[in-house]
Amino acid sequence: VSITTRLLVSHLSGIRHYEKDITKVKEEKEKANRAFKLTKPYQDKEQKEKEGKGVEKTDSVKPRKEHEGEVKSRNSKPGRRDKEFEQEEYYLKEKFESVIESLKIFKNDPLFFKPGDQFLYSTYGFTLLSAVVERVSGQKFTDYMLKMFHDLDMLSTVLDDNEAMIYNRARCYVYNKKGRLVNAPYVDNSYKWAGGGFLSSVGDLLKFGNALLYSYQAGQFKNTNGKLLPGYLKTDTVAMMWTPVPKTEVSWDRDGKYAMAWAVVEKKQQYGCCRQQRHYASHTGGAVGASSVLLILPEELDSEAIDTGLVAPPRGVIVSIICNMQSVSLNSTALKIAREFDKEKWAQ
Repeated sequence: VSITTRLLVSHLSGIRHYEKDITKVKEEKEKANRAFKLTKPYQDKEQKEKEGKGVEKTDSVKPRKEHEGEVKSRNSKPGRRDKEFEQEEYYLKEKFESVIESLKIFKNDPLFFKPGDQFLYSTYGFTLLSAVVERVSGQKFTDYMLKMFHDLDMLSTVLDDNEAMIYNRARCYVYNKKGRLVNAPYVDNSYKWAGGGFLSSVGDLLKFGNALLYSYQAGQFKNTNGKLLPGYLKTDTVAMMWTPVPKTEVSWDRDGKYAMAWAVVEKKQQYGCCRQQRHYASHTGGAVGASSVLLILPEELDSEAIDTGLVAPPRGVIVSIICNMQSVSLNSTALKIAREFDKEKWAQ
């Protein structure tokens, strides 16, 4: 078989996640689908009631199995342990000197399916992707990424290296079996830098979101007399990254599909004066003792604004949330915040 970088970045490669037993993976997917089907009639009823009252429905009651980036948390409540975090490989303490070396964890394991046939979120798929970056760039993956973070002015974004003295590094927490808050156990993330090995701040994530949103919108503006600097990425590149890929799914947002390393919800409205679905991109993040989300809600630019150049990108709302607690579901909260800011803007 052939595995392309596009398949890796969209989690269609067939490479396993932390669970090695494909039977258990299928069982979990079937459970999630059954739970969704059981609650759907109630969602539809609630939706119609909301629409009848002229109230926009901003969040459904769908059960979400959240990856939290590389984690599929299940709307965890305090004290509730996530089965995903029971996988032994989350707690590796071995130090890997390169991403090529860390491939030994999974390189001899069978694929779960033919590449391109199914969606399976895989942190190890991103480990392989980082090895590709390392070989193509001729640099260590970590050096390559830190230079990129410097270009983006993300000076607080660093490797989650246990040995390094990192200013303002937060302590991380988990709930134990008795439901009590305890310190998160020690882990070494050198086996998965790309999939969950960086520390950042809310401010840096906002810079990252703004750089992407600027890149996405910069090519649309006309008559700027050369005053508009180019984006960090080409407009077409970001548009491609935010285009849903067939056969994918997003368990933390049932309205969305997976694209290229992003979950994307497309603009949609089926009936007049009824529920509107805005275009936005988001991704949750999580590891042992921490959870996060970054959500980008682009402003719907009218032709006058684009043609006259009276406004400049980035235009939209970006929400970043980071907490030093494991298995916290944050995507729906980020979406509510984004919608409130968006609503306030149009009300002015």
